[in-house]
Amino acid sequence: MAELLDGWAPRIARAMLLPSSGGRFEVTLDGELLFSKAALKRHPRRGEVHGLVATRLGPPIVRDEFP
Repeated sequence: MAELLDGWAPRIARAMLLPSSGGRFEVTLDGELLFSKAALKRHPRRGEVHGLVATRLGPPIVRDEFP
């Protein structure tokens, strides 16, 4: 979640982590399901969720390390 907020914080109005049961892991954006561990029967690959979000929101916002 931190990686998503770091890259798109100005574009994300709200982010929530919701507890669930049964090992569910789902990522939704504006009501659209982007990733579902239950549907795919696997965990996301490294960078997979990041890529799915980038497809919807565009590339991450690059900020200067030193203002």
